[in-house]
Amino acid sequence: MDERKRGSEHSLLGDVVDKLMKAYRLDGKLKEIDVLSKWEEMMGRAVFLRTKNLYIKNKVLYLELDSSVMREELQHGKTIIIQRVNETAGSEIITDVWFG
Repeated sequence: MDERKRGSEHSLLGDVVDKLMKAYRLDGKLKEIDVLSKWEEMMGRAVFLRTKNLYIKNKVLYLELDSSVMREELQHGKTIIIQRVNETAGSEIITDVWFG
């Protein structure tokens, strides 16, 4: 098989997958899942170990911690959390953080 043809087939398949992801609005969800899987990398081991629940809904990161002291500290650094999450995603996927 001609390598040029194979390369163009792969790029066409990638374009189709991208279009399907956007059509079904899954591209944003995949970014959210990817970012949440990097929580420890973004916030460090101590925060990661104290995190009990973490999800994104309507551009809000919901964060449940088992330490009231850490919750208080992170509430003061809310803008840093938003910045790190959005930088990791490569786009604005959250605009606020709620602590539970």
